[in-house]
Amino acid sequence: MKVRKVTAAASVLLALSLTATACGGDDKDDKGSGGGKKITIGIKFDQPGLGQKTPDGKYEGFDVDVATYVAKELGYKEGDIEWKEAKSADRETMLQRGDVDFIAATYSITPEREEKVDFAGPYLLAHQDILVRADDKSIKSPKDLNNKKLCSVAGSTSAQNVKKKLAPKADLQTYGGYSECLTGLQNKVIDALTTDDSILAGYAAQKEFEGKFKLAGFKMTNENYGIGVKKGSDLKKKINDALTKMVKDKAWDETVKKHFGPANYKNEPAPQIGDIVK
Repeated sequence: MKVRKVTAAASVLLALSLTATACGGDDKDDKGSGGGKKITIGIKFDQPGLGQKTPDGKYEGFDVDVATYVAKELGYKEGDIEWKEAKSADRETMLQRGDVDFIAATYSITPEREEKVDFAGPYLLAHQDILVRADDKSIKSPKDLNNKKLCSVAGSTSAQNVKKKLAPKADLQTYGGYSECLTGLQNKVIDALTTDDSILAGYAAQKEFEGKFKLAGFKMTNENYGIGVKKGSDLKKKINDALTKMVKDKAWDETVKKHFGPANYKNEPAPQIGDIVK
């Protein structure tokens, strides 16, 4: 860069100009008190073991660890990350508007979603499953859910999938959230809870529930979790490279054990990045 001397007056004008530019700029990579580079990542705030905002304002879970690893590979420190809540219904819109740089939030890759956004990954292969009480020996296959009270949350398609395809006589119970389903399961008001096995494992691994529930291991669907980016973004390849490295250096295995281990979650091996399991 060419450097030249300036007069005192010019220096003042230059300083004022730079200050005005800094105050007026809206570059998302330059926000924050330090003016340093930032990255904004969407996660779930209410899924223990995957993406959760704790009462003390911290963020933890498998998706959080994966996103943090990826961000570091992209050149960002942990303190450079701004976390945003990415509710299921808002994810495509958040990416399309540029509210976030990428989303790691139990985000299953589907043809419908791929029309709107791009996906890196998959970084986890999950399956729809059910959670039952640890001492329950009556449900050995999906058909055993007939005449059982099956819980899922409002707006979820998981319970409908079971009723339509596997257990048409299941008694569906719709609750406002998974925590309510867990309470009902614990109190024997319901017999089983259904959603992705990774989500179920995250809840079952909480200290207050440890040892009280078990996953049935039915693997009723394949859910390829991907990291969503804006359509056409060059981040897709960079994130895939980061995920490949995470699997290779065993950091992926360590974070799976850390967050799902207490639930005895028999997770699938780390997926081949770029290969979607149908």
